[in-house]
Parts: sequence; C-alpha cells; structure tokens
Amino acid sequence: MALKQFKAESKRLLDLMINSIYTNKEIFLREIISNASDAIDKLHFVSLTDSAAARTFEIRIDADKSARTLTVSDNGIGMTAAELESNLGTIAKSGTLDFKQKNAKAGEETDSLIGQFGVGFYSCFMVADEVTVISRKYGEDAANKWTSKGVSGYTITDAERETSGTTVVLSLKADDDVKYSDYLEEYTLRRLIKHYSDYIRYPIIMRVEKTVPKKEGEGNEVEVSDETLNSMVPIWKRKKGEVKKEEYESFYADKFSDYNPPARIVTASIEGAVNYNCLLFIPSEPPYDYFTKAYKRGLQLYSSGVLIMDNCEKLLPDYLGFVRGIVDSADLSLNISREMLQHDRQLSEIAKSLEKKILSELGKWLKEDREAYEKFFGKFGQTLKFGAYESFGAKIPQLKDLFVYYSTEGKFVTLKEYVTGMKEGQKDIYYAAGSDVTTLGSLPQVTAVTAKGYAVLLMTDNVDEFVVKLMDKYDEKALRSVSSDKLDIETDEEKKANKEKADSSKTLLDEVKTALGTNVTEVRLSNMLGEYPSGLTAKGELSIEMAKVLSAMPGNEKIRAQYVLELNPAHPMFALAEKLLAEDKPKFGRLCVLLYTEAMLTVGINPENPSEFVKLINEFVS
Repeated sequence: MALKQFKAESKRLLDLMINSIYTNKEIFLREIISNASDAIDKLHFVSLTDSAAARTFEIRIDADKSARTLTVSDNGIGMTAAELESNLGTIAKSGTLDFKQKNAKAGEETDSLIGQFGVGFYSCFMVADEVTVISRKYGEDAANKWTSKGVSGYTITDAERETSGTTVVLSLKADDDVKYSDYLEEYTLRRLIKHYSDYIRYPIIMRVEKTVPKKEGEGNEVEVSDETLNSMVPIWKRKKGEVKKEEYESFYADKFSDYNPPARIVTASIEGAVNYNCLLFIPSEPPYDYFTKAYKRGLQLYSSGVLIMDNCEKLLPDYLGFVRGIVDSADLSLNISREMLQHDRQLSEIAKSLEKKILSELGKWLKEDREAYEKFFGKFGQTLKFGAYESFGAKIPQLKDLFVYYSTEGKFVTLKEYVTGMKEGQKDIYYAAGSDVTTLGSLPQVTAVTAKGYAVLLMTDNVDEFVVKLMDKYDEKALRSVSSDKLDIETDEEKKANKEKADSSKTLLDEVKTALGTNVTEVRLSNMLGEYPSGLTAKGELSIEMAKVLSAMPGNEKIRAQYVLELNPAHPMFALAEKLLAEDKPKFGRLCVLLYTEAMLTVGINPENPSEFVKLINEFVS
C-alpha cells in the first residue's frame, strides 16, 4: 500500500485551506453533509432515467466517543477508485462541477448542487488527524478506501460496502485549546445540523438514546432509535396557504430569539436576474440593542437550503435594518470557502429586489391595517426617515408616502392625506418641529396657524426637519415651518396694520436688539403669537430644531441658529416695554431679557441662568 503524495502546490493549498480559508472550524460538518447531499442529488438525477437507481435516500451520522470518530454516510452515487484519486487526491478538483457541466441541459435538476471547488471536504482536517473515505460507485461491484492524514499524502486501497454511496470517517484530534470531543456530543451535532444543514432536502439520521418508562414493571430504560435531525423542506419553500400563522411565528421565535410575535410576515418567490425565495419578518418591538453599534443587521443567506452567512448586511440598506429573515438562492456564485460570494453583482440584484418588495409591502400594510402600521411607524419610522436623509433625498420618492405625522387635528396623517384635506385657498403644508407633541401644540405660531383653520403637522423626530428640507415640496405644495417669516397667511388688512405698527415701533425694536446684543440677529413684530408676549424663530436655512440636533453631536457644541425675537404688539408686555423705554431704561433692559428667555422656553431651550430668570419674573409680577 504505497503512500501517494499531493503535488507540492496542492500541499501548500491544503495547508492554506486548513489554516486560513475557513474562519470557523465547525463548518466542517456543513461541508461533509453538503457533499453527501450533492452525491444523493446525482444519483437522484440518474434515477430519473434508471429506475434501478431509485431508493429511499438518506444521510447518516454516527458518533463513537470511545474511538473518537465521527462518521457521515450517504447512499448516493459514490466514487470509483479513479474518482477518489481525481476528486480527493487533487485539491480544487470538483466532481460536482464536472457533473453539472456534463449535465448542463438538465437545468433545475442540477441547480441544487452547490459543491463547485472541490475544497470543502478538506475542512475536515481542521478537526481530524486522519480522514477515511469508503466509497462505492453506483453500478460498480467494488468499493475503495481513501485514507489521509493531511499534507503527508494519501492511500487508496480495496474496501467493502454493501450499496453505492460514500462514508466519511473523521478521527478527531486530541483536545487542547479546542475541545474537539464536543463534536461527538449529541447536542453539538444537533446544533450544527440545525444551524447549517436544517434544510438539506434528504433526512439526516442519527441513532439517539432516550430514557423512557419501562413497558413492563417500574423504572426507566434506555431506548435507542433513529431520529431525523433536519427539517428538510424549508418553511419558505412551502406554499404560503399551507403554512399556518403559528408555524411562521414559531419559526421566527426559534430562529431570531424574539418571543414577541412578528408584526408582519412577508413571503416571496422572485424570478429575475437572480432567482430567490425569501421569508421576512418585521418585529413588533425593536431588538434591545437595535439603536447600538452591537446590533447585527442583515438577513440569513442560504444557497439551496445550506446556510452561507448568518448576517448578510449587503442584502438590506441600513434604513431597513430592522427587517429579519431568510433569503435562499440557487443562483449564487459561492467562493472557495462558501462563506462569502464571488460576485457582489448577484447580491446587489437581490438587494434591489428586496428593497422594492419591502417598501411595497409597507405600502400595502398602511392601506390594509392602518392601526398596526401606525404602531410600527412609531417604533421604526425614524429609521425610514434616515433612509431619506442619508441618501441625500434620492430615496424620498419611494419613501415619502410611507411617512405618517401627528396632526393638530388629533390623528396621524400621511402627506397625501394632508394635501387632500387642505382648506380651500391653502397654499402650503404647515409643520412644526420639536421634541414632543405637547410642546409643539402649545407653540404660539402653531396656535396662530390653527386659528386660521389650517392643520399643522407636529414632527418630533430629530431627523424630521432635515428630511423636510430635502423634500421641499409634496404634490407641488411647499412644506413650510410655522416659524417661517414666509407663511403669508395674514389678510391684507392685517399686513397693513402690522407694517404701520412696525414702522412706528422701529426705535423700540432697535433698543431691544441693543439690549440683547449678540443673543439675537433680529427683533421684529408678529401678530402670530396669540396670547404670548414673545416668540423665537430662526433666520436662514438652519432652524432652531436643526441647530439643537447638530449641537448635540460631539464637536458641534457651539452651533446655534440665528435667533429672531418676535414681539406681540397686542400684548400688555409690549405696552410696558414702550413705557419703560421712556421712563426707566435699566428696567427696560431687564424686561428685554425676560421676554427673550420666555421665548426660548416656548421652543424648548432652557435658560443659561435659571435663578436670574426667576428673579426677573418676581420683579415684574410684584
């Protein structure tokens, strides 16, 4: 029995594969089972034209703790001695790839064969000192045994096997920093098969021991029986009408460790540039770490039922990172380790299709179950808005009709619904941005606009006003902040009266500006303040709320808007200011500070010196 040598370059490649290509030792079992599945697929293909090849196909696992061996056996097509030499003696020589090329016209019948590089088998040497392969080719009488201890070489000898198929025996390494004996434990094998190979379409069977009550007499006894460890048919490949809601929810809880039922389930079988099946879930609640860097977004990626990646981030844009689920495609071009893809183009095609599908599903949800959608939007709407902002507005056309905002009419509305319900003669869409609905609803500018009979959208997410600036218009209607000096909702008579009052009050306004110094850019009159003596708005593109958001970021603490102080000429405090300007200028200065501080508070900005503010209040109310 002569020891045959791998070629020098094959030795180097084998060493590279064992030590570098695979990032996780435990995937060796995925590779062996995938090869076994491919072998059965080949014989199944042959059985379509050769009835003698038909049989009950299966993959068997056996763990022998005393011998420290793990055995994986299939009853597939098997290999001749020459094929053992070719497929296992030559690294990166794939029998599966040859089979697919020879039977290219078979189309879908060979689509499920995913072994293409002939290297996955060698991942066994990450966990085994010695690997033995016993194989008998279908239609042949003889069996052969291939044995190797890795880079030292291999032998091929005669062997015996009752039926066609292949048996792989791993003699596990001694335990060191890695406890290799764990791969002989039932719970470990169950876990690995469940994680990586649950949807191999042939039963993966293992003899298991169970403690059961004795059939006769008292006590228990150990019963040994065959148990199928894999599900075989993926839930996402079953017809939707055949799967109960409870099954989807159970699958979701088990797969994604979320014991709240999903808020929405999306299934699809897509045919296009890349064919794929998907099963997607929208959670009821954000994961506990969703808004942290620790959160792992992305979908589980399968190729013909074999897990390729746990969190494939490239399948989802960031703003849809809350979606959980599965994508399975037989069209993927896998790389040498089956852990990543050769061509990003395929992922890109699937990602585009998925994004379109998810947004379409959200639109249907909005129409079909408004209450449930509003709950969803309250939890994840901010991330959709970030999608519009982070794309610099490029995704606004796809997203704008999915946004819902709370209105001063006491309900959530879409922009389309707002425009449909606009008062006759209303030119613009009015909004107010701030920290919460209660504060916004009490803003003087909001009460003034609603007094005119116009609804106001109350926007409470940090990103809202940034998105609005990018959107600019909806259905040719400008989005206008109630704090804007371009609202243009006054009557001609109101405009005339306001201008006359402003002209006559120019001296007072200049003195208020002088008293407040650089705190304000401008002081002007406004008849939009209702019962308030003063209000605060901003000049230029940077609004008060946008400045708050930016200044909260590290390094931006000094960013602030150009404040404009507005005074209500109809309020008694204005008359008091006129009086003090003429009779007591120091006290006039203190009144200006009081009016400015009150205006800051109405927009949610705390005074720098609260105690001084309290003193001013006491002075002017005493």
